[in-house]
Amino acid sequence: MGFAKTEEQKYKVIKSEKEFEIRYYPSATLATVYSSAKSYKELSGSGFRKLAGYIFGDNNTSTRISMTSPVHMDISQSGSSMSFVMPSSYNPDNLPDPVDKDVKIEKSEEGYFAAIRFSGYASDEDIIKYSGRLKDLLNEKGISYYGNFRYLGYDPPFKPFGRRNEIIVAVWWDDNSSH
Repeated sequence: MGFAKTEEQKYKVIKSEKEFEIRYYPSATLATVYSSAKSYKELSGSGFRKLAGYIFGDNNTSTRISMTSPVHMDISQSGSSMSFVMPSSYNPDNLPDPVDKDVKIEKSEEGYFAAIRFSGYASDEDIIKYSGRLKDLLNEKGISYYGNFRYLGYDPPFKPFGRRNEIIVAVWWDDNSSH
């Protein structure tokens, strides 16, 4: 008995480097919870419960919405957010309204992002370490980035092996440039 394949957020790899990739992400529809949490540990529990509630039917039509991956977390000292990507068949117009007013439906910006991958169960230490590594790699290559470094978690907590985690950050990228 296997798990149904979870729909993954779509992106196109523009360039592969040894330790990271440049990707183009089209806009996606997200359910997001904003929080004053300042760490992965603090954000992951409460944010996850609210978002899981929404997709398990805590919405105005009691609709169950499939879980997709990855879960996005934007963690900073000034406040954090956690987002579930909605299945591609949904957009803000056809999604049911959340009952919990803390759950916001929004569209992500399309754009170019650098991504670095790591395995295992993520921790705040890992997120800081791999954000720092990605920053160093981008600086070495002369690639400019902006905004917060975001954590992407691809696997449910009960999957102990082969876990996929990523850190992404928005980059200035021109398809015609010779990076």
